[in-house]
Amino acid sequence: MTDTHADTDPYRWLEDVTGDTSLDWVRARNAESTEELTHNERFERLRDDIRAVLDADDRIPYVRRRGDYLYNFWRDADHPRGLWRRTTLDEYRKDQPDWQVLIDVDALAEQEGENWVWQGATVLRPSFRRCLVELSRGGADASVVREFDMDTRTFVPDGFQLPEAKSSVSWIDEDRIFVGTDFGEGSRTNSGYPRIAKEWRRGTPLAEAQTLFEGKPEDVAVFAMHDSTPGYQRDFVRRALDFHNDENYLREPGGELVRIDVPTDADIDVHREWLLIRTRAPWSVQGTDYPAGVLLAARVVDYLAGGRDLTVLFEPDAHTSLDGHVWTRNHLVLSLLSDVQSRMKVLTPSDDGWSQEPLGGVDEHASATIIGTDPDNSDEYLLNISGFTTPAELRYGHIGGATETLKRAPAAFDATGIAVRQYFAESADGTKVPYFVVGKEHGAGPTLLTGYGGFEIALTPSYSGVIGSGWLANGGTYVIANIRGGGEYGPQWHTSALRENRPRAYADFAAVADDLVRRGISTPEQLGIQGGSNGGLLMGVMLTSYPERFGAIVCQVPLLDMRRYHQLLAGASWMAEYGDPDDEADWAFLREYSPYHNARPDRSYPPTLFVTSTRDDRVHPGHARKMVALLRAQGHPVEYYENIEGGHGAAADNAQLAFKWALAFEFLWRTLSD
Repeated sequence: MTDTHADTDPYRWLEDVTGDTSLDWVRARNAESTEELTHNERFERLRDDIRAVLDADDRIPYVRRRGDYLYNFWRDADHPRGLWRRTTLDEYRKDQPDWQVLIDVDALAEQEGENWVWQGATVLRPSFRRCLVELSRGGADASVVREFDMDTRTFVPDGFQLPEAKSSVSWIDEDRIFVGTDFGEGSRTNSGYPRIAKEWRRGTPLAEAQTLFEGKPEDVAVFAMHDSTPGYQRDFVRRALDFHNDENYLREPGGELVRIDVPTDADIDVHREWLLIRTRAPWSVQGTDYPAGVLLAARVVDYLAGGRDLTVLFEPDAHTSLDGHVWTRNHLVLSLLSDVQSRMKVLTPSDDGWSQEPLGGVDEHASATIIGTDPDNSDEYLLNISGFTTPAELRYGHIGGATETLKRAPAAFDATGIAVRQYFAESADGTKVPYFVVGKEHGAGPTLLTGYGGFEIALTPSYSGVIGSGWLANGGTYVIANIRGGGEYGPQWHTSALRENRPRAYADFAAVADDLVRRGISTPEQLGIQGGSNGGLLMGVMLTSYPERFGAIVCQVPLLDMRRYHQLLAGASWMAEYGDPDDEADWAFLREYSPYHNARPDRSYPPTLFVTSTRDDRVHPGHARKMVALLRAQGHPVEYYENIEGGHGAAADNAQLAFKWALAFEFLWRTLSD
């Protein structure tokens, strides 16, 4: 195959994110697409319906406990940038809780003349009097950090502050924090994240902060964290060698860092006296072999002293994997996936070992997630349950006791007659690939297929008012493909599609598309696909390698130029996932599927809509820009829309989000049905 772009790239000028020439090109493409797609009644109806779903006053205000209060971030029509607020559990039980507003982001943005987008807050434990608020300009990952007083509800004069950067912060106590940020030249990794972790004392200049640990430029990032659990206060440093490998250190009282001796690709968690280890590859320890995906437990003190008495808490099988875990004060709750459907177990340690029992109440084709616990003080938990056609329900309980329903989300669309089915497609190498079909059981019709297939992220059943109102309610069928590269069957499902094996994920997705046609659910002309980020790369490969299978493609915030992805923004952090383009052997397999290098003027491609954001500082907008310029030059049907703000989500508020979704749905409806 001839590589037309490895050494010369005629559209590289579009990588200049905010250059006048680049933005003139962006505005011209935006004008063309909005003129083509937005000036009609259906687009306006789609946009208004989606905006109503996003701004609904009766949707669930999800909360997180911090001390005596439940905290929530809320956006609606009157507060498009949002309110950070809190209330008590007793108030939260009411239909109309009495919320105490801490920060009105809209008012703050207007007052300061900034385009602030909320990025979160790190709260000081156990007093919960102070927090470190993160605000970004336009939704970028980079943010400013400012100390906030929860009692006076004001920013602290001369408090801890950091200018705009990709920073990490963690409270040690009221007068000290751990900080990683842009300290100047050489202080960031090649991926753009902090390379140095420091301890910063109140009232001193940042330049005088004490260095705790330095990583290498080729690392992804370095983080320092403080565990404030009463009786177990301790400090940790994590050095991210790449996206899947870490070194973890415990800081001794004298300041010495002691390496926690586990495989670098294993995930660890420390809670009170317990160390949990989840393997991502087979591991042999003192004559005992443990498979990938197993969860092990040991006492921290014993393990650091050299003991390797490990208890198996979970071991995967061909159908079941560990999706996550969360601690309460006395229990460990495991979230499992069994053929991509949620199951939950409660494990309890005692002098006699670990016992377990199910945490019930999870329906078939539903997704269950523990969204909050109070691990320092109690065994309470907040459980969120939803399904493709079942609006979310938020339950509150204590382990071993009954649960109460705190909130129910409203139905965003009429699900009458809409069924949920799960099928398995056979991929090119014989692997069975699960997928969910949501829609009315009728003959072939407009179908929207989505997938991700990367970074061990699992796509599970959940309720989407946006998909429901914009697609299902209008007669469309919605499909989620659980392809390799994701986490649906644990780490091996992911690692089987790493690096040179990436094409397995693409073959899986193509197999699902074929299976939909074989079953009479859709036809190639009526089958549209949509994906973002790594899923945007998936869309790009479908466009250039499997175009005959699809009638329309929506490609969002994508990676597409796999020759230069590692040199653009955070791209270097993903080389463990995809490979290193500067290595000749790696480029040989990357070149085979890189969408930007496989577009051909002599092939027929389905109409494609690319969506990205100028303010996306994770996946460079140049990927989408250059691909569109190339496809236009080759004469292919392509639309393009770039939000001038919005970050990696391509939208900074609900109005922009509704516009983006309506644009995609209008494009799909007119292409697949009109």
